[in-house]
Amino acid sequence: MRVKKLSIPLNDDLISGQLIEPDTGVPGVLFVHGWAGSQERDKKRANAFAQLGFVSLTFDLRGHGASTSELRHVTREDNLADICAAYDMLARQPQVDNSSIAVVASSYGAYLATIATSRRPVRWLALRVPALYRDVDWSMPKFQLDKEDLAVYRRSLVRADQNVALKHCRDFEGDVLIVESENDEIVPHPAVASYLSSFVHARSVTYRVISGADHALSTAESQRAYDQLLSHWLREMIFGAR
Repeated sequence: MRVKKLSIPLNDDLISGQLIEPDTGVPGVLFVHGWAGSQERDKKRANAFAQLGFVSLTFDLRGHGASTSELRHVTREDNLADICAAYDMLARQPQVDNSSIAVVASSYGAYLATIATSRRPVRWLALRVPALYRDVDWSMPKFQLDKEDLAVYRRSLVRADQNVALKHCRDFEGDVLIVESENDEIVPHPAVASYLSSFVHARSVTYRVISGADHALSTAESQRAYDQLLSHWLREMIFGAR
């Protein structure tokens, strides 16, 4: 905490006072959307967290939003670089505490966010329906990856030493939230279980399943359920830490 002595003028007198404020800045929250998505849904969540006093940043991965013409050409490395660039922009904001940054990511973005934790310091990591990809063909455009092969891969339990994203999960020492959709046909339970079993060094791991939800949270009810889960967890983590 910073303590500053001051004098408060009152008519012809001065009142002795002391200003006490946190020595750190404001927590930052970086939102990362999924494949073929955009920042639009995250904007509403970012506005809600801004009301709690957090600085939030939403953005479109290359190939998404206004640059959908590039969707067939971007690689996982391209989009990982996007996340790191967005993180750096958030961390550079003068009011943001660099030691208190949360990353909230979904699906493909959640997969990349786990790898980003090896390149940037992340204190809190929220992963919704985290997708899982094989390490091979890293430099191939993501659009060209074999979807049938990925579906098979995600239906098996993968160990942390068999996948680069899971290795970084194993090394992560912050707090983690993992949210699964009950009726998810794209990221089935074994893929989520692979993530869950990998966070062996995390400070805490919170796991929730949204009943009746599909991968995209297509209903307003499932979106509200996720928003409430995320808000409750972030409040608990950030306010508790501070």
